Amino acid sequence: MTRRPGLSTRLKLTLSYAGFLMLAGALLLAVVWVFLLRYVPDGTIVTRPWGGGGGHPLEPQPFVPNRSDLQRAFVPRAAQALGFLLVFGLVGGWILAGRMLAPLTQITDAARRAATGSLSHRIAMKGPNDEFRELADVFDTMLGQLESHITEQQRFAANASHELRTPLAISQTILDVARTDPARDRAELIERLHTVNSRAIHLTEALLLLSRSDRHAFTREPVDLSLLAEQAAETLLPFAEQREITLTVTGHPAQALGSAELLLPMVTNLVQNAIVHNLPTGGTVTVHTASLHHTSVLQVENTGHPLPPELIPTLTEPFQRGTQRTRTDQHAGVGLGLAIVNSVVRAHHGTLDLTPRPTGGLIVTVHLPAQPLYG
Repeated sequence: MTRRPGLSTRLKLTLSYAGFLMLAGALLLAVVWVFLLRYVPDGTIVTRPWGGGGGHPLEPQPFVPNRSDLQRAFVPRAAQALGFLLVFGLVGGWILAGRMLAPLTQITDAARRAATGSLSHRIAMKGPNDEFRELADVFDTMLGQLESHITEQQRFAANASHELRTPLAISQTILDVARTDPARDRAELIERLHTVNSRAIHLTEALLLLSRSDRHAFTREPVDLSLLAEQAAETLLPFAEQREITLTVTGHPAQALGSAELLLPMVTNLVQNAIVHNLPTGGTVTVHTASLHHTSVLQVENTGHPLPPELIPTLTEPFQRGTQRTRTDQHAGVGLGLAIVNSVVRAHHGTLDLTPRPTGGLIVTVHLPAQPLYG
């Protein structure tokens, strides 16, 4: 954007300092003029008679300045004083403005470096806690968040590329086998290609859902988490029965404010993860909903193998599959289940808590802002 050239902030401050100093000096001189010189009479001032009287000789009359004399002496000195104040104000104002704006120069240099893509530097401004220090601290915090976000996005893009390349490479291999080996069972190859293609579609849909939740591009409306829990349980009940896992939904209505299109996949992911990462047989999954202190709560608890504490913080990272939770069957997932859940929860201004059970398994608790009641 092209802008017309203007005065620098330092020059504006300098002129302001000098102008205020000149105004103060002019007011001071005006006070002297109005309240002092106006009481001096204009004309010849006689202090005593010319003649001594009584035979005394005449004495010379002493000089007593009148108003005109004082004006002639006062005006040049006042002009010189104002000139000195002008020079002093300009020089002193330039130096003071430079010292005051020095922190702003640091912030400007840091912003220029950030504009070129360098986000690793920090201002780390020294000195007392003033407006410039507060601005620098906020800028440092912003740089840290941007650097973390960009690093996360770069890592996510690299992992997503790797995850998408795997099914594409497998599909290419299957097609090469079908082309070079006519005697190979075509039905088996088609079934394998269908499985790999379904996995790639599932991964793409998960990436799109994760991207949408990160953008916060959705309309908020009242959503009952208990209904979503029942819907997810009904959908996944055959899958749970196939693995001989007992799936139970309990609790009360929990009205949250959000998007059903995002919250339903969140609940489904939680229930599916609880089924997949469970005991081989005889496990349980409990889904519980409740309303507590203006908060809607969804809790999914499952049995399973004990989880080490250091593994818990990594479960919500994209494509981070903990070794204790990795499956090798067709329901292994794409490593985005809890990442999607975490992203949806953050988009709804909620919280996500992961707590390992002492006997094995995990308790996942989601707190979402409740739908406000009126009337």
